[in-house]
Amino acid sequence: MTVLVTGGAGYIGSHTVRLLVEQDHDVVVLDSLEFGDKARLVDIPLFEGDIADGRLIDKICRKHDISEVIHFAAYKAVGESMEQPLRYYNNNVSGSIALVRALLSNGVDRLVFSSSAGVYGTPSSVPISEDAPLHPESVYAETKVVVEKFLASCNEIGLRSVSMRYFNAAGASSDASIGEDWSMSQNLVPLIMKTLLGHSGNLSLNGNDYPTPDGTCIRDYIHVEDLADAHIKALEYLANGGSTLVCNVGTGIGHSVLDVIAMAESVSGQRVPYNIVGRRPGDPASGYANPALVQEVLGWKSTHDLRDIITSAWNWHRKSAITPQR
Repeated sequence: MTVLVTGGAGYIGSHTVRLLVEQDHDVVVLDSLEFGDKARLVDIPLFEGDIADGRLIDKICRKHDISEVIHFAAYKAVGESMEQPLRYYNNNVSGSIALVRALLSNGVDRLVFSSSAGVYGTPSSVPISEDAPLHPESVYAETKVVVEKFLASCNEIGLRSVSMRYFNAAGASSDASIGEDWSMSQNLVPLIMKTLLGHSGNLSLNGNDYPTPDGTCIRDYIHVEDLADAHIKALEYLANGGSTLVCNVGTGIGHSVLDVIAMAESVSGQRVPYNIVGRRPGDPASGYANPALVQEVLGWKSTHDLRDIITSAWNWHRKSAITPQR
């Protein structure tokens, strides 16, 4: 019995594949390699292709006896999604529907879906629980809401799923062998590392006039290895008969942008130069998880703190900065 990981050559996917292998799971990856990199996968069967390719899904399922799926494959650039909504709905929504159709036709009835805390938009209060109103503020987030609802409806035709609304994934593997490619990311931590290592100018800090203690946005940063562990615990939950579930995956602790910068300075021993620029549209002042449900139902809890995240990212980016990051 084998786990199929779509988007398994990407940032979060590759960390999850590595942990699955370490825990003696048989794993197969499907990735278009548009943003993923096969170098992240060592001796893992890789099928290069599209999640909407039903014939390819049939082939993978038959050849490798697929029993369950972790579905990461999606476009995720918020700004781009607003400019190219058709591209995002076609890939993220239509592609997911085609994938599920092919899986069900091959008797695969368990799926863990990579969703996003972006489905909440600007929350009315924090910490954010799963029953908070859904108010997506980008096409990207809208596609996550649509797929979540689609998966919930598929429960009636035999597909059980866990949709994981995770917060801000960050960090790198503990051995500094894989991490987040800063050329493909607009996330805060890789941007800080890029500045520290002299591969960009000053960091642009988007707004310092929010109603927070230091005026900068507060977010819930979760180590990518913790996130990988959460996905595997979701697989175990479904394998043990668990019903369809939606849950937040976060630490429950908020850190401001200036907190993250200060930690990066502490870890690196260097100053992070930055310029204050205008707020980005749609950025909530504060957003962090209430992780009670994922802790209770999946038995998962984060084990890495902000220092661990920044240290692992620093080690990865220092090592990889001398060669192209993928």
